[in-house]
Amino acid sequence: MKDKATKIRVAVVDDHTLLRNALAKLIDSFDNFYVYFEAENGEGLKEKIKRKMLPDVILLDVNMPGMNGYETAEWLYKYYPQIKVLALSMFSDEATIIRMLKLGAKGYIMKTAEPEELKLALESIVEKNFYISEPLSGKIIGGLNRTMDMPDDFNLSDKEKEFLRWCCTDLPYKEIADKMFVSTRRVEDHRNALFERLKIKSRVGLVIFAIKNGLVDV
Repeated sequence: MKDKATKIRVAVVDDHTLLRNALAKLIDSFDNFYVYFEAENGEGLKEKIKRKMLPDVILLDVNMPGMNGYETAEWLYKYYPQIKVLALSMFSDEATIIRMLKLGAKGYIMKTAEPEELKLALESIVEKNFYISEPLSGKIIGGLNRTMDMPDDFNLSDKEKEFLRWCCTDLPYKEIADKMFVSTRRVEDHRNALFERLKIKSRVGLVIFAIKNGLVDV
């Protein structure tokens, strides 16, 4: 069994105590992860983070009393963008999913998911920086609004188009850099420039944009 120092720190934020405790025990059973702390809502999470308790990943319930998942995700992206957020919800409507992704969440998983999917989702956002199941991906694409359309005066370079196409694969950024024969830093520059120009905050948002605007076949 791995020592905690080599494992990925996960915070579980959910207002339902029984579910939160059950999720914590499940995550602790995964080889590469352990629960660093639990919190019942965004305010509780903020207090722990302000005490320098910085997790690597946060499993974040969307609907909570007080500071909810939307507000918490937005706050985290503003002040701690290095922390990866995996949204957790009973709701599978495209509006909720897209809103959380636009606020910086790296992935979205249903509370009805099997334990194996939770493990896969955690591994995916750590290694690849995003996770969305196929059924949820279909909902997202089906419910996209016009804010994801390419502006009339928006021009993409060939390298940016290539980068977006690679974003739609499961390759991590380092491997995308290898495929493009550029440095990882250059790939990050493409990503950050597109984040700024498109007002997008996650790789999933870039994937949605690429699909919506015909830059990749699905």
